[in-house]
Amino acid sequence: MGGCSAPNCSNSTSIGKQLFRFPKDPVRKKKWVVNCRRDFEPTPHSRLCQDHFELSQFEEIARSPAGGKKLKPNAIPTLFNHGDPPFPAIITPHIIQPPKPELVEKELNVGDHGYARRNPLHGCEEEEMEGTAEDQQSCTQCQLLKKQLDKEMQQTARLQKEAEEMKKRLYRLDRIEKGLQNFLYEDQIRALSLTKRSRRAVWSPETILKARKIRCAVGTKGYEYLREVGYPLPSYRTLCNRLETKILVTTDMSCEELAELSLGLMATCDSPTQGVVDNDEDDLIRVLS
Repeated sequence: MGGCSAPNCSNSTSIGKQLFRFPKDPVRKKKWVVNCRRDFEPTPHSRLCQDHFELSQFEEIARSPAGGKKLKPNAIPTLFNHGDPPFPAIITPHIIQPPKPELVEKELNVGDHGYARRNPLHGCEEEEMEGTAEDQQSCTQCQLLKKQLDKEMQQTARLQKEAEEMKKRLYRLDRIEKGLQNFLYEDQIRALSLTKRSRRAVWSPETILKARKIRCAVGTKGYEYLREVGYPLPSYRTLCNRLETKILVTTDMSCEELAELSLGLMATCDSPTQGVVDNDEDDLIRVLS
């Protein structure tokens, strides 16, 4: 167990003496050190025993958690073997006050201890006022920073929610695009994103062949109806320009016979039953090239 830090004193808790820590307040701690007449810097383990304090420096009723005596908040040790100390003890008259009624929970102050009131030392009031002003300023800054932090956290949560919505939307669009690829070519999918008035689509040979087969299957009115409802197909004029190269000739010859002549001619389809069968697509691509 630790002992008393005063010179010429060997008291400790082993012989039943009560020890007290040096105060955290630098002004009071300096007075304790000066009264000890010892040149040292107290550590958290430094103690003074009860023999160095007058009886007036102890609380009348209050007891410590261990059951011993309790010092007043402004207690100063003055009983040492070397003369009178430079700092005398502050003696306040003891006044017996009637018991106070118990406070409601809202009126209780967590930072204030009910067993003692702080009586500031003479000359320390200005320092306490400056410390109070600095604490209020720091509390104001903390409140402003807390508000800014709450605002940033709300904005971050909103952005995270928007990012999640964008991910879901991109996933849905990706599934839609994969579904369109089952029956549309890439140029047809690009044409869907263009408006009808400003549509400047570039059609691939595969799309031209597909459009020709659709027109031969459904006829002119059906083909135009599909284009009106938004199905991505080239116009009849574009289809004619891509299929009819140099000379437009109406003939009963098949595409295979025209390809063998190498005249650059293309047969026209006037009904769904006329035209080129599926086996003539390769010959049609050679004529287009």
